[in-house]
Amino acid sequence: MDYEKLAELAKRCGFTAWVPLDVSTLEVKQAVRDMCADNTCGAYEKRWSCPPGCGTLEECAERLKRYSYGILVQTCGDVEDGFDFEAMMEIEADHKSHLQEMYAALRRTGEDVLALGAGCCTQCRECTYPDAPCRFPDRAVASMEAYGLLVLEVCKANGLQYYYGSDKMAYNSCFLL
Repeated sequence: MDYEKLAELAKRCGFTAWVPLDVSTLEVKQAVRDMCADNTCGAYEKRWSCPPGCGTLEECAERLKRYSYGILVQTCGDVEDGFDFEAMMEIEADHKSHLQEMYAALRRTGEDVLALGAGCCTQCRECTYPDAPCRFPDRAVASMEAYGLLVLEVCKANGLQYYYGSDKMAYNSCFLL
């Protein structure tokens, strides 16, 4: 699938911005994975899509090497200020909905696709990790950070604006093909 088709799909799925993703700019960093281990989100060691369930940093890096191109997508919305958590959660939910719609469409093409999202996977109310296999491995999405990617750097390296001011919130994800 060429970039023009990916861009059209991103638009149809509701993303507010998208750019071609140069996979050579994806650099896994131990420091990012260490931030996951700090467990500020509460998902570390609790989900298949989060470390260590998503694999070691080395395994994630090897998975990334299988892909030759991609698209970086973004959902941006308005917030009153940095404490407008209700608006932030709404924008995040919209972003995850757009992500799942595009992921399903890409899987239907038969292409090998890896989706990396924003935040932890929310397919299940309670994850089966580590006691049973993932219920929805075809819909589960690890975050870019779980793979050791510093989202700001990925956006910057690929020409996608990351910060829009204190009255905007942006969530970023990518699809690798």
